[in-house]
Amino acid sequence: MAGLAYDAIESHDDLVAFSRQYAREARREWLLDVRLDLVEWDVSTRARRRAAAVKRPRVPDATIGEPIDWNRVPDSDGRPLPCTVSLSWEAFEAFSRAEWESTLRHELLHVEQFQRDGTTDHGAAFKRRAREVETDVRCRTFATPEWLFRCGDCGTEVARRYRDCAFVREYEAYRSDCCGAGLVRSQPE
Repeated sequence: MAGLAYDAIESHDDLVAFSRQYAREARREWLLDVRLDLVEWDVSTRARRRAAAVKRPRVPDATIGEPIDWNRVPDSDGRPLPCTVSLSWEAFEAFSRAEWESTLRHELLHVEQFQRDGTTDHGAAFKRRAREVETDVRCRTFATPEWLFRCGDCGTEVARRYRDCAFVREYEAYRSDCCGAGLVRSQPE
């Protein structure tokens, strides 16, 4: 792939440029039915659990597997509404080039579903298509959680939390699904 080299990415702008460039290549190589002119790109420095995400408007009554008539969607001029692929800087830093490209193909599948059906999910249709483009439905963990909770009996990891929330403050009120035991807060590795 000509253009910006993966190892030369040093800024958010570079990451967006590389990812756009790869999206064009992937569209051709993997026969992804996406209109990249309707896709915006940004970079998140807050994301901890997702490597990337497609931010899209909610389209009422949209259903996976039922192509949408964009002419009937408010604010549409007959074309799919724009969406944004939000990339996680921390995931990019943790992933190999192959993992990052797989992440981009995953997000392009969401764009493909959204542009065709007006919605997207990780259901059976997505899983089938993910196998076709050799990507995963879930990405590996790339960030260290602030809090880790384990079952008080068997020690199984029950929950990870990256930000303070009600669960973190009140974890003593919860029970594990595995043994029904109280939770123990432990140090992330």
